[in-house]
Amino acid sequence: MKYKDYYEILGVSKDASESTIKSAYRKLARKYHPDVNKAPDAANKFKDINEAYEVLSDKNKRARYDQLGSNWQAGADFDPNGTYGGFDFSQFTKNGGQYQTYGQNFGGFSDFFSTIFGDLMGGAAQGGTSFGGFENLYGNMGNMGNTARGKRTSTNYSQSGTRKTEENLDIAQDLVLTLNDIKTKDKVSVSVSTLEKCQYCNGKQGFCSHCMGTGIVKTNKKLTVKIPKPVKNGQRIRLKGEGKINEYGEKGDLYLTIKLKDSSFEITGFDLNKEIEITPPEAVIGCKKEVQLPNEKINITIPPKTSSGKILRLKNLGLSKSDGTFGNLNLKIKIVVPKSLTDRETELYKELLSYQK
Repeated sequence: MKYKDYYEILGVSKDASESTIKSAYRKLARKYHPDVNKAPDAANKFKDINEAYEVLSDKNKRARYDQLGSNWQAGADFDPNGTYGGFDFSQFTKNGGQYQTYGQNFGGFSDFFSTIFGDLMGGAAQGGTSFGGFENLYGNMGNMGNTARGKRTSTNYSQSGTRKTEENLDIAQDLVLTLNDIKTKDKVSVSVSTLEKCQYCNGKQGFCSHCMGTGIVKTNKKLTVKIPKPVKNGQRIRLKGEGKINEYGEKGDLYLTIKLKDSSFEITGFDLNKEIEITPPEAVIGCKKEVQLPNEKINITIPPKTSSGKILRLKNLGLSKSDGTFGNLNLKIKIVVPKSLTDRETELYKELLSYQK
């Protein structure tokens, strides 16, 4: 197999400090991250960068790697059955006289890595357990674009196979619609933001260029949602597969609860409610008022001698129902006195008051 020069991959010297190695890794990981760099070889370079950092950031692995000697060059043949720097690596490559390849068990790391460090990985070789947070990145990279499996929860298992936790992958949030939305639109845009466990480091909170060591990433996406007809306050819409996604590629659902809100109307069921202000003379004599509905204007007649608090019910001017009928438009009368009155208007009110005594 070919020898890998991890120092050359990260672009650092063999006596580089821990901080220098971390800084080099951070820079290269950002440059070649598959979400950022779409070059054909970016994924392989990113893989090599992570493998190099896995070794050089760990004191034990780095010390063993350095025992290979200073005369090796990247790409040179490496015999895993030999002894280098006083260390016999062949003990990790023989199993009953047969050569054993570990690479496929370590989340996509190379055979070179697995041959040298396979014994340090504990039970990983048997169970494929992630280490350093990178198995999830390479082992599941192909699943990131899969379609939803229709599972809204996922079950995690320990190495012994026993169930540990059940993760809820569903998301629930409100969908606020105005009267203008439901009267004039068929679809609306919805923004969905969630905090999820980082799939690149499996939430381990180690150094990860994707979540910057927090173990959590924020995802933002915009969806186009069809407005149901008819629509009702509190109604729920299910968008399959638009929930959270776990490290196995399973997706939950997004549940939207419709909240009808409007600055001009109060919405009760399928009825629209609005307050209409009139002056005392208008209440006594009666008048006509113009009312702005979501998609039209109408004129209504206020009958004479209308008291404050009276409700005028206009049928079939509310929201549509499933049976094809409509709710009502309820206009509540509120008598208000103008804030500014001329002297003549004040005298007339005084005169009116004298007649009532």
